[in-house]
Amino acid sequence: MSPRFSARREVAFGLGTYAVYLLVRRRTVSGRDPRAGSRNARRIVAAERRLRIHLEPRLQRAALPHRHALAVANVGYVTLNVALTVGWLMLLYARRDRRFHRLRRAWMIATLAAQPAYLAFPTAPPRALEGFTDTIRESGFDMDSGLVARLYNPLAAMPSIHIAYAVVTSTGIAQAARSPVVRRAAPAYPPAVALIVLATANHFVLDVVAGALLGRLSLRLAGRLR
Repeated sequence: MSPRFSARREVAFGLGTYAVYLLVRRRTVSGRDPRAGSRNARRIVAAERRLRIHLEPRLQRAALPHRHALAVANVGYVTLNVALTVGWLMLLYARRDRRFHRLRRAWMIATLAAQPAYLAFPTAPPRALEGFTDTIRESGFDMDSGLVARLYNPLAAMPSIHIAYAVVTSTGIAQAARSPVVRRAAPAYPPAVALIVLATANHFVLDVVAGALLGRLSLRLAGRLR
C-alpha cells in the first residue's frame, strides 16, 4: 500500500507530540521539589567521575576563549538543531518521499519516549551548576525567562533530545539527500551537535550517550511500525 501524505494528519501528529512535551514540562517544572533538577544533575556528575568521563568542565574551558565559535554554537543549540530536523522532514514531505514516514515516526518515538525519563529523573543542564558558564545567557539570550522559557523544558537534560534528533536527521539525510557530498557529510552531524551541547554546558556526556541510544532505538522501532 502506498503511504498517505496528509498535511492535516501530519500537523495533528506534530502538535499532539509537542503538546505531550509541554504537559510533561508543566508537570516537571511545577514539581514539588524545585531542587530535584540540580540534585539529579549532581548525581550525573558523580557518576561520570566514577566512570572517569567527566570531561565537560575542561571542554568548556577550552572553548570559552573562542567567542565567535561559541556564538555560532549558541545559535546552533537554540535554533538550528530543531530547525534542521523539522526542515528536513518538511522537505521529504514536499517531495512525497516514502522515507518521510519512517523518519517522522522516529522523531515522534524519540520525543515521546524521552518524556517518562524527564518525569522520573528531571535533570538540570550543567550550566545550572557551579563551575560552568551559561554561554547562551552571556550572549544576551535568556532561555529561562519570558515566552521562551514556556516553550521548552529546562529540566530535560537526560537524555539529550538534541542528540536523538541529530541521529534521526543525519540518518535521513544520509539516505535521501540528492547530493553525494551531503550524504557523505551526514554522519558528522551528531558528533558536531554533541560538541555544541557539551561546549555550551547544556548537556552532560551521559546525556549525549543516552540521546544517541534513544535516536538509534527510535529509528529501529520506526522501521518496524506501519
